[in-house]
Amino acid sequence: MSVTDPQPPTSDPGADAAKEALHDRIAADSLTTRRDYLRIVATVSGGLAVGGVAVASGILHRHGDAEGAPEVRKVADRIEPGESLAFRYPGDEDRAIAVRMEDGTLAGYSAVCTHLACAVLWRRERGSEGELYCPCHEGVFDARTGEVTAGPPPRGLPKVLLVEQVDGSVWAVGTARSGESAVEGFCRQNGEDRPGCPGFGGGAPAGKPPERSERT
Repeated sequence: MSVTDPQPPTSDPGADAAKEALHDRIAADSLTTRRDYLRIVATVSGGLAVGGVAVASGILHRHGDAEGAPEVRKVADRIEPGESLAFRYPGDEDRAIAVRMEDGTLAGYSAVCTHLACAVLWRRERGSEGELYCPCHEGVFDARTGEVTAGPPPRGLPKVLLVEQVDGSVWAVGTARSGESAVEGFCRQNGEDRPGCPGFGGGAPAGKPPERSERT
């Protein structure tokens, strides 16, 4: 054999052992990474599932659940047609939204989606009256009634009862549960013997101060 001919590579036992150890470590790290990833996914998915069940079953606090009359709170000095306003009601942690439609109708709702409690926004450009929209899972609610029009929410948005004074200021005076009318919510919280409630025998809903006009 000539000294210029290619020589067969010599095997280095130490190098081979190091390569095998490195390969085993990479394989172990990959397995650990996959296991950790699956564990994280399972934890997040489980959390979402538990949250969904809790919201659907009423375990978590819902807007309008309080039996007593909530505190009256000023929402805004004025809300013009085509505008919306986010505020807190009935508690400081409760998200709510007020919407003034183009025809002057004033509506108030909980701004917490009834699906998985994401924040609800108003999209003015959608349709003739806009829509209330949850971006988390494409839930859509009717801006005039709060009822579900698309997506996974199981029920409509609970209402916030709004009163407008003659000076244009807007006040929140109560809440109603999902599927409950403003009058039903008011009577439940303030007593069935109030004017306008079944126990009173007719008349305008109670709680409307002099010189105020209430719009629903």
